[in-house]
Amino acid sequence: MADQLNQQDTLVEGQQQSLVPRREVDTREWWLWILAVTVTLVLLFGIVALTIPGLNLGGTGDFVDLKQAVRGLAGLVLIFDIYTLYQHFQLQRIRRALAERDQLFQLITENAADLIAVVDTAGHRIYNSPAYQRVLGYTAEELRVSSLEQIHPDDRQRVQEAGEKARNTGRGERLEYRIRHKDGTWRYLESTASAVLDAKGVTEKLVIVNRDITQRKRAEELLAHNAFHDTLTNLPNRALFVDRLDHALILAKRHSDYKFAVFIIDVDEFKIFNDSLGHAAGDQLLIEIGSRLSASLRGIDTISRPNLIKRFDGPKPDDNLARLGGDEFTVLLDDIRNPSDAIRVAQRIQEKWDSPFVINGHEVVVTISVGIALSDTAYNSADDLLRDAEIAMYRAKQTGKGSFEIFDPTKHASAVQRLQLETDIRKGLELGEFKVFYQPIVSLQNGRIVGFEALSRWLRPTGLVPPSEFITVADESGLILALNRQLMQDSARQLKIWQEQFPAEPPLYVSVNVTSKQFAQPTMPAEIAQILEKTGLATKHFQLEITETITMTDPVHALSLLIELRELGFRISIDDFGTGYSSLSRLQRFPADSLKIDRAFISKMDNDKESQEIVKLIVTLGHTLGMKVVGEGTETEDHVNRLKAMNCELAQGYFFSKPVDTVAINKLLSQFTWNRKTQAAAR
Repeated sequence: MADQLNQQDTLVEGQQQSLVPRREVDTREWWLWILAVTVTLVLLFGIVALTIPGLNLGGTGDFVDLKQAVRGLAGLVLIFDIYTLYQHFQLQRIRRALAERDQLFQLITENAADLIAVVDTAGHRIYNSPAYQRVLGYTAEELRVSSLEQIHPDDRQRVQEAGEKARNTGRGERLEYRIRHKDGTWRYLESTASAVLDAKGVTEKLVIVNRDITQRKRAEELLAHNAFHDTLTNLPNRALFVDRLDHALILAKRHSDYKFAVFIIDVDEFKIFNDSLGHAAGDQLLIEIGSRLSASLRGIDTISRPNLIKRFDGPKPDDNLARLGGDEFTVLLDDIRNPSDAIRVAQRIQEKWDSPFVINGHEVVVTISVGIALSDTAYNSADDLLRDAEIAMYRAKQTGKGSFEIFDPTKHASAVQRLQLETDIRKGLELGEFKVFYQPIVSLQNGRIVGFEALSRWLRPTGLVPPSEFITVADESGLILALNRQLMQDSARQLKIWQEQFPAEPPLYVSVNVTSKQFAQPTMPAEIAQILEKTGLATKHFQLEITETITMTDPVHALSLLIELRELGFRISIDDFGTGYSSLSRLQRFPADSLKIDRAFISKMDNDKESQEIVKLIVTLGHTLGMKVVGEGTETEDHVNRLKAMNCELAQGYFFSKPVDTVAINKLLSQFTWNRKTQAAAR
């Protein structure tokens, strides 16, 4: 822009400066002509006077001396000739300077990349530089005839106003407008105009300098497009979608009959595909998914009412599908009549996914989970709608792949409560609110306490929080890892103290549950061994309870990890046995020390013959595999007697003691002898 202004200033200044020499030439020529006429008249008068006898010029009555008069006239002619010659040379110099300046001006204008034009006060073009033909394809004659007609109709008035302003003020402003190329396309020009003034300071002409900025404008448009569109799928991105969604919210508040829905669509198990075939194939799949979604939405015109969108000036249909990022897409379903419309659209979208995608020669069958949030006057921001649609989408994933779910406000309240609980768990870990409670494991042969199961309990200032309220959240959020780490440290340290205070043979042991997230950590054995090394507890007195389900999820990994734990000296117990789907051949290879019968079977032994038989089979199976068996959930004396009759070695449950703190365990260890009185005292 600065170059263009400088070039225009140079051109205008050159024209203004060229006017000065021309005026000077005109002035000098006029003065020279007047002087020539004057000298000629004087000579004529002198010659005539010499030829008239009796004319007394000197006033003395004598004739002027002829010789002196002739000399005077000759001198006057000589002076006039010298002056005339001088003026002639001056005029030649000025004319040469003007010719050189005109030649330079012509050289600049004819070779400049910018389009330079000179117009008169009536708007007629006096001059067009050759760049006009190079850039726009028009000849000077074509522009002279219809130059204004080539300007875009939407820009024509602005161009005329800018020209009028330049003529009135003597200085134009920068202006961008579109002009039609001879081939019919539109080009963008950046234009400035400056006035050429006459001797009286009145605008005589306008010098207009135009620069072709079409490439720059296209680059700007591309940047603007990329700022609001996903570079991979070319769909609107989150920023543009949120803008459209905010606009829809405004319309919903202004028009009570305007309703809409927001879909969040997530590709099920996309990470597996991405990891299997590579990120390039994953990107191609996302492009294909975007295309299929676009095609799906183009077929729902009977449900979405475009005529009402126009009436309300709603979002453009092309912007109603967007990619939020990753494998998440979102849809704005405009102007629906009732919630059932959104359901029908979700069903139609789901139907489009039966046919597989072909990516790099591989057929890929994809399912999607859809979350739906319906417009409501309670919503104040697009983020709230997207949040609720995402909550619904995750609930759809939980119900199974390839399904959809409509957001339920009550479930949102539950999600908020869960988030708050997760935050409270984090704070509780930092403040040391989680304590270890212990439930005794009792030998059914001699009634002696042989070990404990260590359990986390949350003691908040408001009271004890039941494990059922926080264990699931801690597991899903990953906080269970920190919680279990603390549990292992505290229980190992406490057991070491009890072993010293209450020596026994074999020594007391502690049993700790291992969660699925913890079991999936390849460094778990080394980390637990490090904890025991710090507390000084032998690994053989530390038992790890692993559920039957965890061991069967990935049997190869489970076997490898269990072998490593056994090599480190840990005791292994299969927890909740009977509730999973164990393979007996695999179970035989697992290096476990004991089986723990699930409480669901123990609790029904009183009146359920089938449960009694299942417990008996588990006890027999455990003994056959060389394992001890623990009956978990023993609450009555009948439970204990039945387990003893089945030769079950160990029992654990409320019949002996509920989970209690270290103080209560100290008392139990001090006085526990299994008989009716101590049973009543323990309860």
